[in-house]
Amino acid sequence: MSAAACCPIRDEALEQANTVVAAALDAPALRPQVRAFFDDATFTASYVVHDPATRRAAIIDSVLDYDPAAGRTSHASAEAILAYVRENALSVDWLLETHAHADHLSAAPWLQQRLGGKLAIGRAITVVQETFGKLFNAGTEFARDGSQFDRLFDDGDSFALGNLQIAVIHVPGHTPADLAYVIGDAVFAGDTIFMPDYGTARADFPGGDAAQLYRSIRRLLELPRQARLFLCHDYKAPGRERFAWETTIGAERDANIHIHDGIG
Repeated sequence: MSAAACCPIRDEALEQANTVVAAALDAPALRPQVRAFFDDATFTASYVVHDPATRRAAIIDSVLDYDPAAGRTSHASAEAILAYVRENALSVDWLLETHAHADHLSAAPWLQQRLGGKLAIGRAITVVQETFGKLFNAGTEFARDGSQFDRLFDDGDSFALGNLQIAVIHVPGHTPADLAYVIGDAVFAGDTIFMPDYGTARADFPGGDAAQLYRSIRRLLELPRQARLFLCHDYKAPGRERFAWETTIGAERDANIHIHDGIG
């Protein structure tokens, strides 16, 4: 019998995330307040997350509007976030990206100039930058070391948002750099998984990997059932009339069981 079979390797990052969720479920003061902003043009949900006690905030996956016909950007989506932050007297500590987005531009640098905070993403963004740098023949002026960001997170990292603890889980598959941020009882999973009636993210971009994506989803589903799950996109499943971007780990787990029952 192998050592791995005898003594399974501990998933310390997942254990830490479970501890964060469990603490928040036991203590309402450790649960963040979440405000979603949905961009119909790109089907993207952005979030402002804050600690109600300290009003320290994070902005997750913000959208910079882009008109492909005109080749111009604009800031209506970002200005809505900016107005919400100011109206609620929030202090932005973090601008978090779950991954590098192929379907929209990020408004994080624009918002950072106006609100402050540190811009962060997963450390494997350097893999994405190297891949796309070669693909698009980017010159040496395109940095491939992640230096565009203030912080590069690894699996198992943790940091604070006011009184709230945040645990980082690396969930590659859609891209090599995808992260899930576990903030209290709220999980922000990016494109790794969609609503229970829709499915999962695609894995056919350069660097994507369906097997990795499967393992990442199974890992997320080990979080407590009651954890709130916030998604980066929704495209309306057949028969559903409205966009939706919030569910629970339990609902996703049940949907996965039904799928496996159907094909087993």
